[in-house]
Amino acid sequence: MLSAESLARIDRELTKYPADHRQAAIIAALHIVQEEKGWLSQDIIAYVADYLGIPAIAALEVATFYSMFQLEPLGKYKITVCTNISCMLRDCDVIVDHLNKRLGIGFNETTPDGKFTLKEGECMGTCGGAPLFHINNTKMYEYLTPEKVDEILDGLK
Repeated sequence: MLSAESLARIDRELTKYPADHRQAAIIAALHIVQEEKGWLSQDIIAYVADYLGIPAIAALEVATFYSMFQLEPLGKYKITVCTNISCMLRDCDVIVDHLNKRLGIGFNETTPDGKFTLKEGECMGTCGGAPLFHINNTKMYEYLTPEKVDEILDGLK
């Protein structure tokens, strides 16, 4: 169900904790699995729990608590828009409205072609650059305007 490489990475994480505290590796293990699979299905969460030797519900509790874990397939590009107070005060609603119109989707939706998923995010710690979003949790874009959003989206392959 997982590649040998992912299992080896999980095993390395397990070495960081005492043998009787395998549950401590659950967040790292779920991250590793999500990197490989793109999202976390109920089956894969149960598989990881079994691999760690913990109850499946314990792994599910972690996966459903943290917003960084995706419990359904996403588009190729996950756009997470900060809508916290600093971004709100700097007109993030204009960016959200523009994305809604441009992509034809709302938060927690994916475009029919599977290219974009739109997510709402809390503070991303870059309030001075508001409004902002990040794509695939890797690249942050600040000081957004509708024109800059279009330029960014047009540049994605």
